[in-house]
Formats: sequence, C-alpha cells, structure tokens
Amino acid sequence: MKIYGRIIFFVLWMSMGITIFSQPVHEHGKLKVDGTRLKDASGNDLVLRGMSFGWHCFWPRFYNSGTVQWLYTDWGCNIVRAAMGVEPREGYLEKPEWSKEKVRFVVDAAIRQGIYVIIDWHSHNIQLQEAKKFFAEMSAAYKDYPNIIYEIFNEPDQESWKDVKAYSIEIIKTIREHDPDNIILVGSPHWDQDLQIVADDPIKGFSNIMYTLHFYAATHHQGLRDRGDYALKKNIPLFISESAGMEATGDGPINDEEWMKWINWAEKNKISWITWSVSDKDETCSVLQTTASENGNWTEKDLKESGRKTRELIRKYNGKQ
Repeated sequence: MKIYGRIIFFVLWMSMGITIFSQPVHEHGKLKVDGTRLKDASGNDLVLRGMSFGWHCFWPRFYNSGTVQWLYTDWGCNIVRAAMGVEPREGYLEKPEWSKEKVRFVVDAAIRQGIYVIIDWHSHNIQLQEAKKFFAEMSAAYKDYPNIIYEIFNEPDQESWKDVKAYSIEIIKTIREHDPDNIILVGSPHWDQDLQIVADDPIKGFSNIMYTLHFYAATHHQGLRDRGDYALKKNIPLFISESAGMEATGDGPINDEEWMKWINWAEKNKISWITWSVSDKDETCSVLQTTASENGNWTEKDLKESGRKTRELIRKYNGKQ
C-alpha cells in the first residue's frame, strides 16, 4: 500500500474508532438505579435525553433504522422510545406479530447505533396476560443488551395504585425471569401524575426499577413538580418517559417558560427526559410536518415549532452543540 493510501486508511480507521467510542452505550454500559439516580456502569450519574416515537399503529412509517439513526446523529438523542400501541385499531391486541416487528425495527436500530431504547407498552388499561406474554418474549430476546429499558404501563388512567402496583409486580417478575438487571419503568394512576401515592406505598423487593412522570408544560405546573419533589425526598427514583411543551391534549400553544422550568427541574435532579413525539399528525406535539421523510434527513422546513425547539434542547443538553 502506498504511503498516501496508508494515511487515508489510518484517518478512516481513527474516525470509525471515534464514532464507536462516542456511542452512549459503549461509553456508559449497563445502567443501574442508586437511590433516586440513574447510574452508568462506572457509577456516574447519567441523564438520558431523547425522543419518543408516536403510536406505532398510527405512524408506522417512522419505525425504521433511518429515523433512529437521524435522531442519534443529528438530534443528538442518547435514547429513543418505541411506543407500541396496545388497544387501538391495528395495535398489539389486533395485530401482535406486526406490532412486535415494528418495535424490533426501532430496538435493533438503537442497538446498532449504540443508544438506549425504551420498549413501551403504550396502554391506558390493564391487559395483564397479554403484557406478560409480550414482555416475556421481549426480555428473553434482549436480556443480553444493556441498551434496553422496559416501560411496562405507559399511562394508567382511572386504575387505582393498588391495581397498578399488583399488575406491575407481575410484569416485573415476568421480565426478571429472563432479564435480571435492565431498568424497568413503572407507571402510576392518572396519567403518571399520582407520584405522592407511589411514594407512600412503593414496590419493594426488586432492584433497578424507576417510576415514570409525564408532563405537558402548558397544563402541568409547579403542583406536579411538588409531587415529584415529594417522591424524591422519599427516595423514589423518577424517569420522565414522556413530556412536551404544550397542553396535555397534545395540542394548543407551547408554554416556553413553563417548559424550561420543567427542563431545569429535571436537570437539577438528574432526571432523564423524553419528548413526545416522532409523528406528523396535525397537532402541536407531533414534531414533524407531513413533508418529513420516513427515513430521517429532515430539514428545517420538515419540523414544526415543537420539533425545532425539542431538537435544540436535546442537542444542547446532550452536548451536541
């Protein structure tokens, strides 16, 4: 090989090495919960920041490797969330094999990119037997990958904490039969708002579980942050697996001031946060215009206001800019 060729090969080899070394999972490894904090394999605090896909049954076109790669390389996400709809038309209950295929597209792409990924049972109702079957299969398939986080109940709505807790224990046991270590996220009643109830009666006997808090900044203000503070004071680890800047309906104007209060609160407390959602519905919280390619490579004109602001926030706090 000529000297010039050797130089080019060395530069390319070094570039590839830098890319691999900078991958979040390569850098941080298997995660664990210590007190209220998420820690990496070296015992350092870790805050994950990224995007949630929309319901797979409504926006399946984005469930592919190109979108995952773009969210990592351009948006700077160190985590994505595959939101598998359960009850809606063409959801898991109606089309289980197709639904699992869509989730695997995102999970496998995240593993290739070296980022973390949430397998989200995106339901508002208790579907115990179906959830046990699903998480038994997912945990058996992905137990050896430190990338994986399981979200076992997206947003309980009217169920009591007693019922959600009993359900959660059953699903945690199912996952732990295959995967003893990866993080499990547990929801709470009233759309992941009743953190004070959880704090007074947490699940015991299991390690590496966290509790989800969901906020929409134009609706949820200091009162919900107060509930979060109460939970933290009682040593309850929190994870914001869904959030955005507008109203809880997913629509309406963005409240920038309140959104930043939430981001500042999460950062101060080292709480991971994920924004909703990678979709192109005619609503404020869908970050994409209908012009957006299904494979990423989005330009400024492909992003709605929420998309531009979310991308800016993720890139800023994940050190992309």
